[in-house]
Amino acid sequence: MVYTHKHPALLIMGVIFLIIGATAQFGLQEGLIGYLKTSKYLGEMTGLAYTAGVIGVVVGLWHLFGTHEEGNLDYYLSTVAGVIFILLVAMIVRWYLAPIVAVLSKGLGTVMGAKYLHQVLGLNYVVLGILAGILIVNVFKIPEWADNGIRMSRLGLKTGVILLGTLYSLAELAHLGRLSVVLIGFFVLGSVGLVLWFARRRNLPNSMGGVLSAGMGVCGVSATVAAAPVVQARSVEIAYTIGTILLWGVGCMFIFPVIGQLLGLGHIQFGAWAGTGILNSAQVAGAALAYQPDGIETLKVAEIFNITRVLFLPIIVLWLALWYVRREEGAEAVNTGRVIFEKFPVFVIGFILMFALSSTGIFAPANHYKGKYFDNDIAAEKLLKPEQVASLQQALPKVQRVDRQQALRRLIENRKVMSIDDDATLRGLVNAQVLTKDANKILKGAHKAVRHTAKKIKKFRQWITLLFAFGLTGLGMQITVASIKQAGGQPLVIGGVVGTAKAVLSLLVIMLFVHETI
Repeated sequence: MVYTHKHPALLIMGVIFLIIGATAQFGLQEGLIGYLKTSKYLGEMTGLAYTAGVIGVVVGLWHLFGTHEEGNLDYYLSTVAGVIFILLVAMIVRWYLAPIVAVLSKGLGTVMGAKYLHQVLGLNYVVLGILAGILIVNVFKIPEWADNGIRMSRLGLKTGVILLGTLYSLAELAHLGRLSVVLIGFFVLGSVGLVLWFARRRNLPNSMGGVLSAGMGVCGVSATVAAAPVVQARSVEIAYTIGTILLWGVGCMFIFPVIGQLLGLGHIQFGAWAGTGILNSAQVAGAALAYQPDGIETLKVAEIFNITRVLFLPIIVLWLALWYVRREEGAEAVNTGRVIFEKFPVFVIGFILMFALSSTGIFAPANHYKGKYFDNDIAAEKLLKPEQVASLQQALPKVQRVDRQQALRRLIENRKVMSIDDDATLRGLVNAQVLTKDANKILKGAHKAVRHTAKKIKKFRQWITLLFAFGLTGLGMQITVASIKQAGGQPLVIGGVVGTAKAVLSLLVIMLFVHETI
């Protein structure tokens, strides 16, 4: 069978990418980039666009004018059209559509704490990419020339998960405290086990139960993507899990702060609850900032618990790998060693390996989180300028809290942030909106000067972002309305029951055992 189609689509898409790269490089998009505030994407819009453009043009010419015979060359080159199609859609969403949504959202003003509507609803390039893929497959259908390459999106997701391991470090556990590890461990493992039990009782496929348990138990979309290949989840099952997570997370982000205020929870109590009960990291931060818009204490605790949950991901993936094979093949016949060496997905082994390497400090200092670490040994040009120091001195009388006054005085005296604690205190001062916009801008600049991201991690993060954008957009192109209807509403019911149980029980535990010191 010959897979390659004689069609001009790949050549046209290659030319489009070249146009995007050239107009970005020579400043023809300068006005649009300024309006959308997407100058940070300029490197991608040239380098990636030129690379994809050249590949599209060269292979597209071969598709159109070459001689195609059955074989490996024909098969693999036939996938290029689908890959470039996914990439083009994903990058249009990332470079243009998502920024437009952000601009329109910011025009409406903040709606929850310091969050804008698009942040509250999670309308980032990932979610919009999935929605774009779903729209394309259900309204316009996937063209025949792209069909063979659409399946390559899963390879992008698997590669992205491998690189995801570089962003975390076991050294973080030393800073988290035993309480967060015990509390999160109990509720993560309990949630995963409860979803698997419910899925079995409701006769859901093992793949659906496995991917839903990871998403509801660990950390939302990232855990869903990581666990999906382990349990051989279908596209519609991944979509149901992501939809359940987003729907649950948005609801929690509004409800948690209200309940917290009614119960009079302290900052540490509410932060621990949000970090335990809400799945998505952005939604955890949104709830924490909504609860305490004038400081950062709640946000710090919530992120501590959120980090702890993320660090359970390798354990859950290993558990699901063993569980899935036992459920599929029969528990008595399964040899654990054979599972690990023959059945355990290579990409998950890659994730765990990268996670272990990251913990040694090979990519960044071993105490980093997502590649960011504190270091105030900065160059002289990054110190505060005399006029900035004068501006902060004028703003000092407006600061009432003693800890914030002291941190601000040390910043003024040394012209740089002197410690992690000072950095957190000054971030809280910015969130409190006590100072003028110019003063807050100076404080944000001082924070960025001492919070560094390792160069290797920057590259990893960029690749992870692009791979997830590509993979999840392609995933959306495999989700049809018919398949969603066929799947039924059981995942949403199970996710809602387990999510509610986790939120209520974790609240009770926190009210009983968590006080204003950890």
